[in-house]
Amino acid sequence: MMKDDLFATPQDEVPDFVFDERVVDVFPDMIKRSVPGYESMLAMMGVVARQYAEPQGRVYDLGSSLGASTLAIHRQTRDLDLKHICIDNSAAMIKRSQAILSRHMPQADLELVCDDIQSQEITDASVAVMSFTLQFIEADDRLATIKKVYEGLKPGGALILSEKIAFDDSRQQSLQTDWHHAFKGANGYSELEISQKRTSIENVMVPDTLSQHQSRLTAAGFDESYCWYQAFNFASIVALKH
Repeated sequence: MMKDDLFATPQDEVPDFVFDERVVDVFPDMIKRSVPGYESMLAMMGVVARQYAEPQGRVYDLGSSLGASTLAIHRQTRDLDLKHICIDNSAAMIKRSQAILSRHMPQADLELVCDDIQSQEITDASVAVMSFTLQFIEADDRLATIKKVYEGLKPGGALILSEKIAFDDSRQQSLQTDWHHAFKGANGYSELEISQKRTSIENVMVPDTLSQHQSRLTAAGFDESYCWYQAFNFASIVALKH
């Protein structure tokens, strides 16, 4: 696992964040050191997904990056013979995830698609996962994206939506941001790295509040939604279709 030092050198102009080869090379280290409780959340995600995955059913990983969510679910559902469809618009991510996932999963159980998730149809899914994906979609397009997921789920299916979240209360927003930065500092990121990464990502990743997410899920048609995990300003919601 290569160390994430992409922002360790001062930059005169920090470019917007993109999921290119440089990011792919360090992505496992980046997300482990940047997302509080990431590994615990993945393990629990597999447990949650098993409750809704139908035998021989279809599971969609929307914005699949290196396939960590897919692999976490597969580890808890090997006996169900699921079909996993991973969609990501980064060719570098898809190429690398193919190499990673093929070492752990039967090729017949896996389909990888390099495309925008907004362009892909979702059909006959028992589970869909969006792990830190919706926050990179334009705000005006988010409801339509969630509606597409809802319509592609079978009755009894579930969406597991994980996101960095914002807070309505300015004091809580400030505290949560400070705690998150302290977490990153404790994992070896310098103040320069934290600052430059924030500049790089602030124009391409716009978080919503939990209430915004849940209101959108209701508007899309979901019957229930619950926040089942939160660590600082990162949370995961399970939304159910009856």
